[in-house]
Amino acid sequence: MTPGPRAVGKLSTLSGMRIRENVLAIGFLAPSLLLFGIFLFYPLIQSVYLSAHLTDPRGRIAAFVGLDNYVTLLSSEAFWNSLKVTGLFTLYTVPTGIVLGLIMAALTHTKLRFMRVFQFVFSLPLALSVSTTAVIWMMLFHPTLGMFNYFLQSAGLAPVQWLTDPANALLSISLMTVWMHSGFNFIVLLSGMQGISDDIYDSARIDGSGPIRTFVQIVTPLLSPTIFFLIIVSIINAFQSFGQMHILTKGGPAGATEVLVYSIYKEAFVNYQFGTGSAMALVLFVIILILTIVQFTVLEKKVHYQ
Repeated sequence: MTPGPRAVGKLSTLSGMRIRENVLAIGFLAPSLLLFGIFLFYPLIQSVYLSAHLTDPRGRIAAFVGLDNYVTLLSSEAFWNSLKVTGLFTLYTVPTGIVLGLIMAALTHTKLRFMRVFQFVFSLPLALSVSTTAVIWMMLFHPTLGMFNYFLQSAGLAPVQWLTDPANALLSISLMTVWMHSGFNFIVLLSGMQGISDDIYDSARIDGSGPIRTFVQIVTPLLSPTIFFLIIVSIINAFQSFGQMHILTKGGPAGATEVLVYSIYKEAFVNYQFGTGSAMALVLFVIILILTIVQFTVLEKKVHYQ
């Protein structure tokens, strides 16, 4: 049975509306797609291309080497050291930062007076850039003029070489990084707590649940989507950290703070080995991608969505 003229006209009208909507959508997306193409897709394609070549100090192609850059990279002690340092840095900063954010959010999630003042103070690190934070903590870590060693000496303890001792350098930078990210973690977790209904707290109080039990058994499971988001973002940020190492230690002493991104910077812009640097950047991309997929596969099962 063939459709009548009215049905054909209605179908053509709907088809025309869909085409106009698609064209309009593409028009709105075009500026974003253009920016993504220039600043994301083109550098990615260029990195893949450079990773298969040797380059001169100006970045011009000198020779095609295929996978040799990756073989050289995976057989390099410096690469594995930077990967180990990055893993330790992530282990030091991510759990500590999330726990600290939870504590600060729990302490200020009350209706007592002046809580707004404490919320403002706890969120202040978010307003500081990496370079500003690094300069502030460089003065705090100073071996003779720094406040940390001043307090230690006032207590009768020996001063600590915060940034020049290989045993302390990574821990010192991790401490600074935890403080630097504490404002973001605090705001995200406090927002998650404020999204929990007061009826839940009232019901727990009526059932005789104390503050600690309520927080551990009720609030934390309800915050699991927020914590899951923070874990993913924090791990990605940790693997991409660069500024604080560059300003405070230059990857030293003895490679103790040479994270993967700093190794990429040194290989490409200090040693002018853009091919190896591009290979390292792609390896870092694959590592972050795998970690993110594993987190979505494993951790998301434990997330409690309301």
